[in-house]
Amino acid sequence: MKLLKNWYAFSAKERRGLLVLFGLILSLQALLFGLNYWHPKSVGISIDTPEIRAYQAVIDSLKQLKITNSKPKIYPFNPNFITDYKAYTLGMSTTAFDRLQAFRKQDLYVNSAQEFQKVTGISDSLLREIQPYFKFPDWVKNQKKYSNQVFPEKIFTSNPKQNPNQNPKVKSDLNTATHEQLVAIYGIGEKLADRIIGYRTKLQGFSVDAQLYEVYYLDRETADKVLKQFTVLSKPHIIPINVNSATFKEVLHSSPYMTYEITKGIFNYKNAAGKIQSLEVLKKIEGFPVDKFDRISLYLKAE
Repeated sequence: MKLLKNWYAFSAKERRGLLVLFGLILSLQALLFGLNYWHPKSVGISIDTPEIRAYQAVIDSLKQLKITNSKPKIYPFNPNFITDYKAYTLGMSTTAFDRLQAFRKQDLYVNSAQEFQKVTGISDSLLREIQPYFKFPDWVKNQKKYSNQVFPEKIFTSNPKQNPNQNPKVKSDLNTATHEQLVAIYGIGEKLADRIIGYRTKLQGFSVDAQLYEVYYLDRETADKVLKQFTVLSKPHIIPINVNSATFKEVLHSSPYMTYEITKGIFNYKNAAGKIQSLEVLKKIEGFPVDKFDRISLYLKAE
């Protein structure tokens, strides 16, 4: 009420002037609001400047560097001897890895990136990504050179009449090879010799020479050198366990070839059938590695 009295304290001319002033102020505010609404970039600080773009480029490069460094570093490797974890880090599916394992269990080896793709069925994009890290033995990369080279062991024969001055090289027993004998072979170090003996212990002894290729981190070229001097002469005395009376843990730890999934499949089948009549039925269990049957059957029996 006091404000109204003060308003009328002005003369008519002064009141008209104040109204005009208020109108101008409101008009300017409306104009500024409209400009800011329809052209927001015309008001305030522009972020599209050479300096800001330069800073953004540095930030982007640092982010990319962090992403690159966070990826696990891949070292050259022989694709014939990758583990399931290695296959996972490379981006291979379990199906692709299983195909490679089945191929290897036939004592076959891939000798090129193209063969690796054919066996595993990986995509072209994944092959391009991991191919630069493939490391094959020298004799694979220089097959022409080695195909014309005569190696000393090729002149040996089991017929002494053909080579009267040469005697066949006598090999020692792989199951009695000592740590010192293994280390004496070129390419076998202390740790690798321990792995060979350790795996032999898990197997309760090598049953066939091919099991040497299953030793972790032992490449084929070095394993071949071992088998030039050693072979399985004495078969191991393996006492198989009865799959019908053994516990889950006993079957699981019966051999290095058993896994939790394989053991679970065996026990599920046994619980459903009541009893496993013959080890041959294991081949019918879904997920059972048929290519490993000959190895697994050394440690199990069905009675």
